[in-house]
Amino acid sequence: MADRLGTLSRSRVKALMEAGHVLRDGAVLRDPADPVRAGLCYEIRVPPAMPATPQAQAIPFTVLYEDSDLIVLDKPAGLVVHPAPGNEDGTLVNALLAHCGDSLTGIGGERRPGIVHRLDKDTSGVMVVAKTEAAHAALSEAFAARDIDRIYLALAWGMMAPSSGSFEGAIGRDKRDRKRMAMVTHGGKQALTHYHTRQSFHGAVSLVECRLATGRTHQIRVHFAAHGHPLLGDPVYLRRIPAAARGLPEPAR
Repeated sequence: MADRLGTLSRSRVKALMEAGHVLRDGAVLRDPADPVRAGLCYEIRVPPAMPATPQAQAIPFTVLYEDSDLIVLDKPAGLVVHPAPGNEDGTLVNALLAHCGDSLTGIGGERRPGIVHRLDKDTSGVMVVAKTEAAHAALSEAFAARDIDRIYLALAWGMMAPSSGSFEGAIGRDKRDRKRMAMVTHGGKQALTHYHTRQSFHGAVSLVECRLATGRTHQIRVHFAAHGHPLLGDPVYLRRIPAAARGLPEPAR
């Protein structure tokens, strides 16, 4: 049924069915496992999208591209993507609700932007956000299939050796500090980060280009810190200024 419609995801069709919004020959059909039968009439009644729980807030951000299906934006550093405990408002979602308004047609029955990937609060960069259910499903599938390249630039302490390479290893919650992630030997999820050194400064700092083959929480920060190259200014994984800082001129230090 979802394949035939094309505009609703399987999970959305299932939710509508379980909520009593799917009819078969006029009778409510609630069992998603019930096979479609030839010769019968099926009707899906999609209720109007409910207002999003987060409130719209006029928070500035730069729009790089926008049409009726999606928006591409430059997320500034310091902006949290999604409301969560400790950041209930003032997020990118609040900003998108204000910017997009009625052009958000509803995702999962709620009038909200479709976040398909995230950036850490203190990371700036390009994000693509869905405005329709169909765009949300297509983008989610593209990210899951790794059809979209994600490239980051970072300043890391020390000289990378080799100058280009890969960091691979499972990432999970740090047992000593649940707010941190860490490379783990048991459990966790496999993560792979490819890097290339673009430039080095005074033998103390490297500008690296990172390409993610996976998308784990804090992946770049964890991988580089675990290999002795924490990122500059990282408030979580940079425990102390490395000895390499002594090689920097005083103004840079």
